[in-house]
Amino acid sequence: MPRFALKIEYDGRPFAGWQAQADQPSVQGAVESALARLDPGFAAGARIAAAGRTDAGVHATAQVAHADLARDWDPFRLAEALNFHLKPAPVAVLAAARVPDDFHARFSATERRYLFRLQVRRAPATHDRGLVWQVLHPLDRDAMRQAAAHLVGRHDFTTFRSSICQSASPVKTLDQITIEETAIPHGREYRFSLRARSFLHNQVRSIVGTLERVGAGSWSPDRVAQALHARDRALCGPVCPPHGLYLCGVGYPQDPFG
Repeated sequence: MPRFALKIEYDGRPFAGWQAQADQPSVQGAVESALARLDPGFAAGARIAAAGRTDAGVHATAQVAHADLARDWDPFRLAEALNFHLKPAPVAVLAAARVPDDFHARFSATERRYLFRLQVRRAPATHDRGLVWQVLHPLDRDAMRQAAAHLVGRHDFTTFRSSICQSASPVKTLDQITIEETAIPHGREYRFSLRARSFLHNQVRSIVGTLERVGAGSWSPDRVAQALHARDRALCGPVCPPHGLYLCGVGYPQDPFG
């Protein structure tokens, strides 16, 4: 059966997350339902695999999944047909590609990239409602950058790990954190970009929530280093809400989409 990689964009608000669930809508379920309508070989109960299982409310601009189909589709026509059958769900297949049988969306990945959008302004968000985390108080970008530097590298991230995380080890290598600040109407937007081979459950949201405390002046940058080295979940800052988080890229030894 030919294997296809799919690059998928979605608005996470209507979904209980990526992973298929029996009684709640999921992104995986939406894509699998569309595939079942297109390809007779994709029988009921068949599953697709994704690079990351985003939580409820989390978005994606470049999730990657793979599926084994009976028909050897032209990739462009497959993407077009899937987008037709995905309507009206806020899910889009940006690209499809034929890949080798040993390609695996999750296990072949060499890095994941996440973006978190945080906006500071007094007026409520309108166009970006549900797509950003909004706070009312000013933030110190330089202090947040100083704190973030303590987290880059290979560490035991127990402090920034969900209590229900299923990863075999809390030790991860965080390759990069950048924080960019831009002006928006009557406010500022801060964009946190994080890159690693893999992440723990809630790691990004725990990190950004903690850095926000630094930016607000409630934490010193050094307190983040102390919390990290303590390996104690109770010392983590608040976990920020999911709707500012985006899975924005997955890296592979060879880009399947060329």
